[in-house]
Amino acid sequence: MKHSVSAVTPWRWAVAGALLGLMLTVMVYAPASWLAFWVKQASGGQVLLQETKGTLWAGSARLTLTGGAGSLDASTLPSRLTWDISPTLTGVRVTWRANCCMQQNSLINLMPRWGGWQMVLSDSPSQWPAQWLSGLGTPWNTIQVQGDLNLTTQGMTLTWLSGRMQVAGQAQLEAIDMASHLSTLRPMGSYRLILTGGSSPALSLSTIRGSLQLSGSGQWVGGKLRFNGEASAVPEHQAALDNLLNIIGRRNGARSIIKVG
Repeated sequence: MKHSVSAVTPWRWAVAGALLGLMLTVMVYAPASWLAFWVKQASGGQVLLQETKGTLWAGSARLTLTGGAGSLDASTLPSRLTWDISPTLTGVRVTWRANCCMQQNSLINLMPRWGGWQMVLSDSPSQWPAQWLSGLGTPWNTIQVQGDLNLTTQGMTLTWLSGRMQVAGQAQLEAIDMASHLSTLRPMGSYRLILTGGSSPALSLSTIRGSLQLSGSGQWVGGKLRFNGEASAVPEHQAALDNLLNIIGRRNGARSIIKVG
């Protein structure tokens, strides 16, 4: 009996070693399509990594925005997105870049936390084409905005704990020289959107310049955004912006009331 056990045990170790080696090989050479699958699932089908190349750890893809399942809307960045994923002592580091829109690499540090995880973003400025948003479907496919979206962040940290998100730091998005399919006025104006982290993250919207005037503020309460704002046009360009004002909010005389949540 003892002889039988001693004979079988080495085989068990051999099988276990082979399975472990197979798992490591699969993970090392896992295709980039695995990351594409996870991104699609996490975004509800609104963010897609298409035409993937390389591996899960070092690859590239075309970055596309869509309206989600069943939507016919889609918009893809003009250049490929590249990434490099490497383990660290505290989690995982992601280095990524889209040459069309970023002058330098951006870093994301992902770290597990008890009951969730944390994402720390590097302060990397970027510039995105506003027309890319049309891929998200309604109302972006109707408004069809054009212009530049300049994004900057300062100490941004996102923490998911027990299904709720906490935000620290600040993000600023400047929409420069915006135009729309719904108006002959080009450009309509430039705008600034600021997200400020805290116990109740705050969002503020203001007009930098332009004939279309936008303003508003809001907060995330219980994980849901509550935002109140308004849009109006300078008198001399009221007629050129009337169609757009009817779309972006509820009309109240010359103003359009914007309400979320």
